[in-house]
Amino acid sequence: MRLQHFPVDFNQLRRLASEGAGTVSGKPETRIAILGDAATQFLRQAILNHGTLAGIRFAAFEADFNQIERQVYDPGSDLYAFDPQYVVLAWTTRKARLGFYKLEAAQQAVWHSDFLGHVRDMCQLIGERSKAKILLFNLEDLDDGVYGNFAARTPQSFTYQARMFNAGWMRICAELPSVYPIDIAAMQARIGLAASYQSNIYVSTELVHSLDFTVSIAKAVVDVVGSLEGRFHKCLILDLDNTLWGGVIGDDGVERIELGGAGVGKAFKEFQAWIQQLQRRGIILAVCSKNNEDVAKQPFLHHPDMVLRLEDIAVFVANWENKADNIRHIQEILNIGFDSMVFFDDNPVERQLIKEQLPDVAVPDLPEDPAQYLEALQGLGLFETSSVSAADAQRTHQYQQEAERHKLSQRFTNLDEFLASLQMKAFTRPFQAFDIPRVAQLSQRSNQFNLRTVRYTEADIARLAASERHHTLAFDLADKFGGHGLIAVVILEEMDATQLFIDTWFMSCRVLKRGMEDYVLSELVAHARQMGKQRLIGEYLPTAKNGMVAEHYPGLGFRAEGGKWVLDVAGFQAKEFFIEKTTQEQ
Repeated sequence: MRLQHFPVDFNQLRRLASEGAGTVSGKPETRIAILGDAATQFLRQAILNHGTLAGIRFAAFEADFNQIERQVYDPGSDLYAFDPQYVVLAWTTRKARLGFYKLEAAQQAVWHSDFLGHVRDMCQLIGERSKAKILLFNLEDLDDGVYGNFAARTPQSFTYQARMFNAGWMRICAELPSVYPIDIAAMQARIGLAASYQSNIYVSTELVHSLDFTVSIAKAVVDVVGSLEGRFHKCLILDLDNTLWGGVIGDDGVERIELGGAGVGKAFKEFQAWIQQLQRRGIILAVCSKNNEDVAKQPFLHHPDMVLRLEDIAVFVANWENKADNIRHIQEILNIGFDSMVFFDDNPVERQLIKEQLPDVAVPDLPEDPAQYLEALQGLGLFETSSVSAADAQRTHQYQQEAERHKLSQRFTNLDEFLASLQMKAFTRPFQAFDIPRVAQLSQRSNQFNLRTVRYTEADIARLAASERHHTLAFDLADKFGGHGLIAVVILEEMDATQLFIDTWFMSCRVLKRGMEDYVLSELVAHARQMGKQRLIGEYLPTAKNGMVAEHYPGLGFRAEGGKWVLDVAGFQAKEFFIEKTTQEQ
């Protein structure tokens, strides 16, 4: 059961979740605690329901309203007994404003600073007493009308203080690695006050937000949790005609398609500019169009108002074949899951085809008016992320290279000859400071080739890199087409004087079947021998997505022993692989 990211109201969400409840039964529970200064029972229910639609089986602890401080500061509280993986800290503007009004003028002038210090202290305390990741709400930007437009100039106004708090909230989220933002202010600005707040309900209950706005908040919470659990979209597949420009390029030609200038052409240009920002952030772009390829590429090459260019597109497929088959072809080249893909197409028939044949692909319905594309899609939260890194900007180039490798592989009937032709070189190093954000990001995003699927924050990775009991290895790979960048990570833990435990081993699926797993194992054995260790101990923890590595350890020569996999270092003989070890990054 998939929500497909369509907006729903509270009752629709409950019905859809009820229909899809069987899809999460039996899955491991994800523990989430909800602390709020107002009533949160409907937020809790909406989080549970959105979780069901996202394939996450939540177990939720909900504190009594306005008990945030008691739960956080008391080491024996129900919060810590619950041992949450995620903690929602939900303050509301109306409750904060009431507290602000009770203060003297001098205290009001520094309210945001005092409140930020209070919030930071609580986040740090939760981090010290648990391993939970914190989902921290900001405040809606509600003008109370006391000072009018002058509110932006005087620290005495609540509007001024709330906006200053939100600026500090961003710093807390940036500086504390276990804290992740939930931008209530942005969501409220998008839908407006009338939709987010119902005064008649508020005055008779402790419900600050409308039920439908609560659904939006819950979706944001679940989207962030999903991204931290490795559930996120990394590829946007685009139709062309009447999706990126108005008109049909094969009929109208470059000169007469609608793009740029006034009217709907301006909307298409702004839509492309937004898509290009996604690409620069690290989202892979692909084209899937019913067209002749040379004709389809003409606007990218020759139209002066075309924002997207061919270098922005990782895989370009334009032919007259079935679009479902073409998306399967794109998936084969990129080697990512269908559930990592989003398909944009103006044609409802094509959208329905993909929904039926490739149900894991997210297929948002587009408005009939292209002028509404951008606003509609910006509000769907299709590309939620919990981290960014410098390597994200190189992703399109890396997948373009991968497409070239795929073409080359079709020319060989012998796999060894193909691998030898790639001229692969690998570089191994302990984690460096610049690796920490990327390794943490990969630990959160790697699902398929991930033996234990342990998710780490940047703080966790920094701690492991500095630990004397742990040994960290990062692997870079390059070939004649260019560099893959960081493509494999291993974290080893010393069990005793003779054994090393493989705590973490994950690898990019882009390099599967190229001998990299054999190369990595040879490096692990060399490391173990250098340390005088006799055995490597591996463990496979199955998840819904890592079945591809279920036979990883036995395939590499490990034997089963006591629920683990064991390799005797002394008798190990490396398999043949076509990867040259280098002493410097390529």
